[in-house]
Amino acid sequence: MLSPRRAVKPLVITLGLFLLLLLVMDSCMQFRMSKKEINTFFSRKEKKGTLHTYIQDHQKINYLSVGDAILPLIIFVHGSPGSLSAFIDFMADTALLKRAQLISVDRPGFGESNFGYGVKSVKRQAEVLKPILEKHKSNRPIILVGHSMGGPVIARMAMDYPELVDGLVIVAGSIAPDLEPNETWFRAPLATPFLRWILPRSFRASNTEIYHLKPELQDMLPLWGKIKARTIVIQGKKDVLVDPGNADFAKRMMVNADVELVLVDDMNHFVPWSHPQLIRNALLKLLEEEIPKVNPN
Repeated sequence: MLSPRRAVKPLVITLGLFLLLLLVMDSCMQFRMSKKEINTFFSRKEKKGTLHTYIQDHQKINYLSVGDAILPLIIFVHGSPGSLSAFIDFMADTALLKRAQLISVDRPGFGESNFGYGVKSVKRQAEVLKPILEKHKSNRPIILVGHSMGGPVIARMAMDYPELVDGLVIVAGSIAPDLEPNETWFRAPLATPFLRWILPRSFRASNTEIYHLKPELQDMLPLWGKIKARTIVIQGKKDVLVDPGNADFAKRMMVNADVELVLVDDMNHFVPWSHPQLIRNALLKLLEEEIPKVNPN
């Protein structure tokens, strides 16, 4: 028969290995670049990126800015999980930088914006990103790009602050409440205090917002008519994470906006990486339509 001391030792070792595994998972699944990695990325670029932070109602927001502040502004809003680095290659796109200043943000709970502490309210996320719009508007057009979970966030920004938003590019956006997949069977347990701590911080923040997304989208239903910004919706028909019907929902609900659908038969959910040219082309099109004479070069 094992002595109590010998019986405890394997348990301690097992617990230690489990905690080590959790630390390794958290380290490997952060979906963000360090400040050093971002600086290294821009070290060989003609235009350098600068990181900025601010506090809005106790929420820290981090964002990356590149380009000329007198040009129109494009703001990229990532999905879930993710960070501003999801759009890092766009931040060095010379075709866009000739026509616009570019900003990519860390949404609440991701990157360097209170990492791991997600915000379930889409309205609240729009509120804490509003200072970027207010600071950089300066009588110039602002175009918002939102991928996946970034889609409802930029839509909410256009609903609540229509005077600050001139264009939208919704990329595989989760915007239709009735098309949200039923994932409560696994998200609900992971949202409990007992299991929540097991998740890597990026997935912890992601579960917080996605678990509550459907009622948030339902709250937005009466507000779609407030959007007046010219909009392009990009959606793959082979997207298994966001139902392709979300694109038709946008067209149907945005009754006071000029909405164009870009539907691709063989495209999945990960458009910023698999088909970045579609986003680039949409942005260049909006820039040309809205402000053709700002930068004739």
